[in-house]
Amino acid sequence: MHEEIKRIRKGEHGARSAKQAIAIGLSEARRAGVDLKPPKKGTVSEKTRKSAESAYKKGKKQEPISRSRSRAGVRALKKESTSTASHSALSKQAKSAAKRRTTSNRSAAAKKAAKTKGLRKRSIAAKKAARTRSFN
Repeated sequence: MHEEIKRIRKGEHGARSAKQAIAIGLSEARRAGVDLKPPKKGTVSEKTRKSAESAYKKGKKQEPISRSRSRAGVRALKKESTSTASHSALSKQAKSAAKRRTTSNRSAAAKKAAKTKGLRKRSIAAKKAARTRSFN
C-alpha cells in the first residue's frame, strides 16, 4: 500500500480520493499474494467485498492480469489528481475513518441530543434509558 501512495505522489498516476488510493494499494497487495483477507460481510459494501475476494483468489492462484485491462485502468487513473495521496489528505481520511468507527453505533436522535442537551441533562437521560431499557 505504501508503494501505491509513493507512486501517486511521484505522479505516475492519480486517484479520485485518499480512500481509492488505499483501496488500490490493498488490491495490489492481495493480487501479489499477500495473505490479506477480504473484509467480512456487512462491514463494507457488497461490491467492495466481492472485488477484494476476487483479488485475494487471484493472488492465491498467481494468475496474470489481462494486459489490456491493466492498461485501461492505468490510463483512467492518469487522469485523476495526485494530491489525493498528500499527507493532509491521508490524515483527513484516517481521522474520518476513526470518527465513523466511534459514532456509527449511535442513532441520529442520540447525536442530536449529545449536541443540544448539555452534560447534566444527558447524564440524566442516560440513567433513565438504563433504568427503562427493555431486554427482549
